[in-house]
Amino acid sequence: MDTVSEESIKAVIAMLHENLSEEVTVDDMAHVARFSKFHFSRIFQRATGVSPGRFLSALRLQKAKRLLLETSHSVTEICHIVGYSAVGTFSSRFKSMVGMAPVDYRQNGGFRPAPPVSIGPAVIRGVITVAAEARDDPTFIGIFPRRIPEGLPVLPTMIPQAGPFELSGVAPNDCYVLARSFPRHGIGSIAVYGPISARPESPANIVLRLRRIQEVDPPILPALLDRESSKAVGLPV
Repeated sequence: MDTVSEESIKAVIAMLHENLSEEVTVDDMAHVARFSKFHFSRIFQRATGVSPGRFLSALRLQKAKRLLLETSHSVTEICHIVGYSAVGTFSSRFKSMVGMAPVDYRQNGGFRPAPPVSIGPAVIRGVITVAAEARDDPTFIGIFPRRIPEGLPVLPTMIPQAGPFELSGVAPNDCYVLARSFPRHGIGSIAVYGPISARPESPANIVLRLRRIQEVDPPILPALLDRESSKAVGLPV
């Protein structure tokens, strides 16, 4: 992506952060980027991996997570603060993307344990690579049905450092594999591979190349990753 397009996308994301409680349309975003609606939607998807609307929804729910844990606002108040007009819609979207209802998220301090569960006969093997200075960071691996991680991952696994891994018990469906490192300091690195279709007769072999998380990356919403982050850096859970 050229520098002008990249800076335009970053300007739009900054605008979204500042206007999460307001109604923001794709036309509004395209106006900030100074591109046509069609061209803007295309380059935004290419830069972030998701549509502008999906990215905005993820930003709103990420802020809702923080407000649930750090404030005494009611769920209804938080719903309106992050730009939803209906509590039912907000709660349903939150549960779908975070993996638990807003009230449960608050009551459990943002944590939701999810033990690995075998759901199929396929296997995904691979290796995680990263820059030498981050090689010893604990790293989370999980399977999601779509490129943007939402809900609870399948076969969530934590490995002590970058390197080889194996996920057994995978359903033979198209999926995405996400890896996320959790350094003691800094924001960490991420890699997404997919879509991939693992088959029992032919184990998938992939390489996940971790890169530093950037502002164009959609927020990672699943509550389980909040839990794994705390565990990785030695915080109580």
